Amino acid sequence: MGSDMKVLALYSTKGGVGKTTAAVNLAWEASRDFRVLLWDLDPQGAATFLLNVKPKLKGGVEALVGGKNSSISAAIRHTGFDHIDVLPADDSYRELDLVLDHAKNSTGRIRAALDIVGRDYDVVILDCPPGSSLVAENAILASDLVVMPLVPSPLSVRALEQVEEIVRASDSKPPLLAFLSMVDRRKAIHRDSVIAIPRSHSGVTNIVVPGTVVIERMGIERRPVGVYAPNTAASLAYSDLWVRIQSVIKAKQRKSKS
Repeated sequence: MGSDMKVLALYSTKGGVGKTTAAVNLAWEASRDFRVLLWDLDPQGAATFLLNVKPKLKGGVEALVGGKNSSISAAIRHTGFDHIDVLPADDSYRELDLVLDHAKNSTGRIRAALDIVGRDYDVVILDCPPGSSLVAENAILASDLVVMPLVPSPLSVRALEQVEEIVRASDSKPPLLAFLSMVDRRKAIHRDSVIAIPRSHSGVTNIVVPGTVVIERMGIERRPVGVYAPNTAASLAYSDLWVRIQSVIKAKQRKSKS
């Protein structure tokens, strides 16, 4: 992937689509070869919980995006997994949009914060809250790639179009890679969508993450699927997705050099 830090934004305008489970499992996949920071930007703090980290920030989120080197470095927590650190979310993240709105360079604060720790990590994964917000704008501007889970349904196609619009409006215009998530092949609409959505949208990969109790167990295990169920369809799908992500980022690098 190269020596420069790469940033992925896990994002959807729609909630409940498997975004956080993807963020945690992709962090695990990336950590096999790289030093990874997962920044939990969602006030619900699900990624923080799943990686068994305490949701506490000294001085709250305002200190974190204020640009002080010591604040962001002090807030980072080690996890029980090699090469994965977490910037945890706590209740103060509910105010993040407001904090960003009052800051100078309001859409560039996350990127500026990441510049401080850029030498310490190879991959940063931003687990974004759902919806359209200043947090999302910040994350997209900071990212090399936006990764979007899609639950197979007409509403998800609308969410995909919304995210495409938001990415196009960003100054950085990173590539967007979407994948089908929480797929239940017993349902006709899911089986049809797995075929139809990638055909009609070029940014949607054919990698499918199944809806399965193996993933639901993450809330009890508080570990990535690859740790406790390494040979399952879910674990293999996240592994394939990580390989695809790396190829998209490399293609973007080649394009920018040419």
